[in-house]
Amino acid sequence: MSAFWQLQDLSSPETIDRLGPPVSGRRAPLIVQAASALQSRLAADSEAHLLWVPGRVEIAGKHTDYAGGRSLLAPTEQGILMIAVPRSERKVFVLDAAEQASFEFPLDGETVSPYAGWQNYFVTAARRLDANFPGLSRGAYVSFASDLPIAAGLSSSSALIVGTFLALSNLNSLPDRDDYRQAIPDLAALAGYLGAMENGYSYGNLEGTRGVGTFGGSEDHTAILCGQPDTIVQYSYSPVRFEKSIRLPTELIFAIASSGIPAEKTGSANTDYNRLSLQSLEIARLWREATDSNLPDLGSILNSDREAVQAFRSWAVSIENPGFPIDQLHDRFEHFQRENEVIVPGAAAALEAGDIDQFGEWIDQSMQLAESLLGNQVPETSFLATEARQLGAVAASAFGAGFGGAVWALVSRAEAEKFKRHFKKSYLQAFPQHRETARFFLTAAGPPAMEISPQS
Repeated sequence: MSAFWQLQDLSSPETIDRLGPPVSGRRAPLIVQAASALQSRLAADSEAHLLWVPGRVEIAGKHTDYAGGRSLLAPTEQGILMIAVPRSERKVFVLDAAEQASFEFPLDGETVSPYAGWQNYFVTAARRLDANFPGLSRGAYVSFASDLPIAAGLSSSSALIVGTFLALSNLNSLPDRDDYRQAIPDLAALAGYLGAMENGYSYGNLEGTRGVGTFGGSEDHTAILCGQPDTIVQYSYSPVRFEKSIRLPTELIFAIASSGIPAEKTGSANTDYNRLSLQSLEIARLWREATDSNLPDLGSILNSDREAVQAFRSWAVSIENPGFPIDQLHDRFEHFQRENEVIVPGAAAALEAGDIDQFGEWIDQSMQLAESLLGNQVPETSFLATEARQLGAVAASAFGAGFGGAVWALVSRAEAEKFKRHFKKSYLQAFPQHRETARFFLTAAGPPAMEISPQS
């Protein structure tokens, strides 16, 4: 097990300020908040493990991961700070330090969570982990504090899944187990497993459960676990595979606009999100039936046949009773092909070459396809992407599940604060109803999830 803190040390701002990134500076109050909330319930000298879990920005690769595609990603500097204290009982106590809201659940129990909201992610992750790796002897007391906007398209939900796993894994020395090392040999495999944990699918021999109710992929978990500071990474999925990393120009930074429309994995947003996932599954199913193949997803179909989209268009019209209208399936397949096979590689190549203008044009195309083919944009996110470009951003796009959520804009560091003020003013003039819920902030590509020990 890794080195740990005493809980009383984590409630001291002087101790935290001596540490370097990602816990120094503005994150010190998060640590003090989370530690103080636990210290009112536990002994001051309790063994405490400090975890940092960021959010993520998806630069390109809209709705590609669960279909076997690729994407460009970066962790945010904002994230969720967790403190985990071991307990001998097989129970998990969770405390939202900011809201002073808490709940407790046993590791034993149905893997389908009876909870809603943020509690659902803790229960789903903990019970799936216990089901897949029986014999966890330690439960946990967990306190968390966050400067990551919730339900804003920045993957706060996946961050909770990752944080819950890391807490219980560290407290139970899971990486020391042979069955764990065989099933999850590296970080990329862990990202794939945690994606399966969230969507409820099986991962290799690790049996699946219902998950949280969305049929997503492992892009978010990959960015959170495998991202690199000041860098955009390119990964492909099913399985998770590293493809390349590209350093961001030092003079540029992301300005994030959270629209104020929740990107929640519940209700109608859940239905819309899952519809796009289910469409990709339906195309793959129809392809297998027509070609007598066993190809599992759109990525593998395109790898086997570069003219697959046109082939699908030619024979799909004769299909009886498809799961979705044929024109929707046409659009879904064409979007995947263009986003995955053309835009992501094109944007990456332009950024590698330092051609920022060309990079911006590729991202504009991605946004246009999201509106015309994917159909996951709302007036607010379309406005934000267009307005960002008019205000001088070198590139801008909505990202994540869509149907709300956030937009990123890549802007000059020297002008970033000024840009953010104008960006916010323009948006709130156009959509004053979101004044109380919209958020605007700056972030570089931050560090990935980690446990921070006293020796860090």
